[in-house]
Amino acid sequence: MLALSAEGILPKVDYAIFADTGWEPGAVYAHLDRLEREIAEPAGIPVLRVSSGNIRKDALDPDHRFASMPLYVLNKDGRPGMTRRQCTGEYKIKPIKKKVRELLGYPYPARIPKGVFVEQWVGISTDEFHRAKDADVKYMRNRHPLIDMGWSRSDCLRYLTSLGLADTPKSSCLGCPFYGNAQWRHIRDNSPEEWQDVVECDAAIRKGNARANATGNRLLGEAFLHRSRVPLSEAPIDHVTAAEWAAMQQELTDAETDLEELEQGVIDGCSPWACRGEVEPVRDDFGLAS
Repeated sequence: MLALSAEGILPKVDYAIFADTGWEPGAVYAHLDRLEREIAEPAGIPVLRVSSGNIRKDALDPDHRFASMPLYVLNKDGRPGMTRRQCTGEYKIKPIKKKVRELLGYPYPARIPKGVFVEQWVGISTDEFHRAKDADVKYMRNRHPLIDMGWSRSDCLRYLTSLGLADTPKSSCLGCPFYGNAQWRHIRDNSPEEWQDVVECDAAIRKGNARANATGNRLLGEAFLHRSRVPLSEAPIDHVTAAEWAAMQQELTDAETDLEELEQGVIDGCSPWACRGEVEPVRDDFGLAS
């Protein structure tokens, strides 16, 4: 959307906002720098980086209130579960709302007058139109330009390729529990330092987040980053999932899309108002202390 705006295909936006969780893959930060340097700056579009903190550091800090990631839980009686997902709201939506209020001239707790709002673009394509959602505040009105243009994921990939941006990475935390096996393998096989980082984090959160433990609100079980509920270093990430297999079958009939792009297509990213969090239902009896 930023490139489409910079080229004049879409109207010129006033700002582009990136919500930084502090724990994105290095490739995402490098790509953001390139977008800012090669596309945004020449078009006169400021790129604003906002943050609520470092999600990895906060999870391991007993003195910091932590908005939990959706960790996979194995209770003492063997029942599987998940912790509540609060990270998107805290580390994505909250800092964006704060910045939008500042841009409108009404920082919290000032009341924003009726009729004062921003139009916010969310990059959802026609393949996932069901993820298009409205903002939950009146001073932000979501619009979905890619859907308006009738663009699918394939259209977006072709356009990015024409700009030399075919390797665009998905924005998400380095250790997001919603990753599929393809993304875990990609980190392990291409970025040893980042792999070591997520393996260490996985081991560190085994008993839940540090703040809860420090206040006596201990997790009644063990927590994991991988859905198999075993340590990440031992998880069966070399298993090819049904989604990956379907992507590989599509590659046989679509000469325009290579396997790497297809694998990226089954990787879950994280976007405000469009988080792919529907992996398992969240219940209150998954072993969390009250």
